[in-house]
Amino acid sequence: MSTIKKTIPQILVHIFLWSALFGMLSYPFLAYSQALPNDLLLKMVTAILLFYFNYFFLVPNFLLNGKKIIYLILSVTIVGLIVYIFHKTAPQMEIREFPRPIRRMSPLRSEIFALRFPMIPFVIFSIPLLFSTMLRVYFSWQKNENLRKTIEKEKVESELQFLKAQLNPHFLFNSLNTIYSLSVKKSKDTSDAIINLSELMRYMLYEADKENVPLSKEIEYIKSYVALQRLRLADSENVHLKISGDDNNKNIPPLLFISFIENAFKYGTDYNGKTMVKINFLIQEAYIHFSVINNIGVIKKNDKSSGLGLENIKNRLKYLYPNSHILDITDDGKTYEVDLKINF
Repeated sequence: MSTIKKTIPQILVHIFLWSALFGMLSYPFLAYSQALPNDLLLKMVTAILLFYFNYFFLVPNFLLNGKKIIYLILSVTIVGLIVYIFHKTAPQMEIREFPRPIRRMSPLRSEIFALRFPMIPFVIFSIPLLFSTMLRVYFSWQKNENLRKTIEKEKVESELQFLKAQLNPHFLFNSLNTIYSLSVKKSKDTSDAIINLSELMRYMLYEADKENVPLSKEIEYIKSYVALQRLRLADSENVHLKISGDDNNKNIPPLLFISFIENAFKYGTDYNGKTMVKINFLIQEAYIHFSVINNIGVIKKNDKSSGLGLENIKNRLKYLYPNSHILDITDDGKTYEVDLKINF
């Protein structure tokens, strides 16, 4: 049904165009009360057949297949043959038979016009051929462009799914390390940490596979994660999470900030065992501004496994917000800062 709905307007457009062309060709004769040439309708039908023969056969089989020279030869030959047949079979039209504006030409111009007259039908029949070529090439380009966009979209979606599949085990590994550290200390907070992790995993299982999630849920998820991290830290006095603005009625791809926050906690403990992580969210109507800063601690950044989450999130940002995000990462040797702005 949808195909029919798309086809009917195209048919109506073609009918309108051919009717308009017939009207323009017949107007000079009707305007001066001249009888229409007997072969005008036949020429119109021939032009229409030439248009669609070129559109459905010549262009796709020759021009679009790279056989440009053959296409050009065939086009010129067919148009020339049509003109020759009409010129030889139709009675020669005298200059006096044309409407008044043409009869006013000087004798010299009339003679030149009469000598070049066979070229006029050639140009006239070349016009529908040219238009059909342009239309077919354009629609072919449009089809290829749509196909390219579809393939690109499928590629992006598959890569995003792959990135999320990488991120989930990475997150779980870090979180289990947190709980393990609590259990080693025989902390009374271990059971709370397990419950907290179960809530986090529930979010990842039922929300993270969606294209977008409410920003409010993503913020709650980050709050739970920060709370889980605070449980394992001996000194969490310098761990701050600040959220400013209204997160209602806004959507965002899931797990967009967690890799930066994970790395901040992983490397945010200094040589004295103190952790410094400051996370800020500024939520505006048109954008969200996220920043996280942490000390560069005892774990060296030459740990190759540490870059997995960051590379994933950089790739996701590149695919999801190719022209609408700004990411700045600063490392002065003492502190590590991520500054990210995303336009909704």
